[in-house]
Amino acid sequence: MPHEPQPQPADELDAEAVRTWSSLALAALGRAREDIDAINVYPVADADTGTNLYLTAESAHRALAEAFGNADRAAAAPTSLPEAVRAWAHGALVGARGNSGTILAQLLRGVADVLGAAPESGRTGPGGHLAHALTRAAEEAYAAVAHPVEGTMLTVAGAAARAGEAASAAAGTAADVARAAYDAARAALAETPGQLAVLGRAGVVDAGGCGLVAVLGALWQALSGQEPAAEPVAGRTAAPAPRPDDPCEQHEEGPAYEVIYLLEASEAAVAELRAQLDRLGDSLVVVGGDGLWNVHVHVDDPGAAVEAGVVAGRPYRIRITHFGDERRRGRGERAQRAVVAVVPGEGLAGLCAEAGATTVLVRPGEAPATAELLDAVRRAHAREVVLLSGGAELRAAAATAAEQARAEGVRVAVIPTRSAVQGLAALAVHDPDGSFDEDVVAMTAAAGATRHGELAFAEHQSFTSAGICQAGDVLGLIDGDVAVIGAGLAETAEAVLDRMLGSGGELVTLVLGPDVPDGVAERLQAHVQSGHLAVDTVTYRGGAYSAPLLIGVE
Repeated sequence: MPHEPQPQPADELDAEAVRTWSSLALAALGRAREDIDAINVYPVADADTGTNLYLTAESAHRALAEAFGNADRAAAAPTSLPEAVRAWAHGALVGARGNSGTILAQLLRGVADVLGAAPESGRTGPGGHLAHALTRAAEEAYAAVAHPVEGTMLTVAGAAARAGEAASAAAGTAADVARAAYDAARAALAETPGQLAVLGRAGVVDAGGCGLVAVLGALWQALSGQEPAAEPVAGRTAAPAPRPDDPCEQHEEGPAYEVIYLLEASEAAVAELRAQLDRLGDSLVVVGGDGLWNVHVHVDDPGAAVEAGVVAGRPYRIRITHFGDERRRGRGERAQRAVVAVVPGEGLAGLCAEAGATTVLVRPGEAPATAELLDAVRRAHAREVVLLSGGAELRAAAATAAEQARAEGVRVAVIPTRSAVQGLAALAVHDPDGSFDEDVVAMTAAAGATRHGELAFAEHQSFTSAGICQAGDVLGLIDGDVAVIGAGLAETAEAVLDRMLGSGGELVTLVLGPDVPDGVAERLQAHVQSGHLAVDTVTYRGGAYSAPLLIGVE
């Protein structure tokens, strides 16, 4: 939790006031985090709205501190208001979590768009600049949501903006505008159960709106020096609490996955992406601008959602979450055991997610940081976690993440897989009902018994363990070493398969990259069958970011 500064009354927002606002907002969300999680029923009852808002605000505050050059207030270098608000908004954008965090990021972007520029002429009153910022924030948040719904944090943001404009028109100060916005937000939040049926049935106010009230309360405190009420609006209303067997309160319907990623793309490409994702799922929120976007959507086909991002630009920091785990968490349940798998391909990520694993998708040449792996372990929400590291280069990060998770009370075992096919083999024998030690041993044995091959294209002339290759040659790797150099993908793969099956095998797994035609898989299946009648073959699509061909032999 950051140090909470003692705010001094201010007539207008400056860089220091923004930093105070950020610190107070983070502290307020930290205090309210669990309470907000507890009333989270819309759009998915997954009990994470408070956590998502807090983590988004934390990322924003960290970026703001870096803009000042030092988190220590006394030693911080001077920073202008435009620099402060832009850094704050950028930090929220890159760290946005979930539906609510993504909307909060866009609200802060709207604030930055106005406070980072000169005040518009015609704005009356000393609080006009702030009032305009709150209005722009609400407008941009509504525009970012594909299908805005009233009774949510959007409604709260709109009410706050209108009240701020009214206070500004009455020649109110920035503190007056902030107080009016805060009071209006509280009143709007109290009305949300009557606007959104699912809230009324559950007897709660909107969780995202509750978080926004906390942020606006921090704004008023930063400008006035007065502390807002500890609980601006009670989380639960007078409506009766839902019964566990009430069919109206079973929120199992809807898309099965949440997909979030950062995207480098043009505005025109993002417009097409919005239309594509809107056809694929719901709860679509796309925020950002100037070439960097945060994409959030709920879908049944996570691979298609990522593939749409690949078409639009360069997606990264991809997170795919299965709502079965999140809904269980929303009911306050913690699974006994879960699997976290690091995979190099959106098709593989979807395959592992369907098998119940929490996935971390990696791009070629990029590796997830310890924090990303730890986040995946936390999202699994289990007492015991088996972590499939996905590559030798990730073992150190996986080990560190496991150690940190153990300090939080989670029992974690890392299985040092070197290829995605080894992870698939381990996942196939996973037994969530057996003992943890026996499960880990069985999964480790399955991974270790799977020889792994990979086909890649040489980028330049070089010396390999199989001889000299030229740019464009097909390289056949077995257990990480180049074993075959060929001219074509299919014939090279056949040579690799012959070598791998030379020492026996019962099952061949083929994972095809996005540009490999189905005919290659059919040819390889026929090749295996012609020489090894007792060997079965299964084929999967690796999807975007997958290698041209992965081979596993068990």
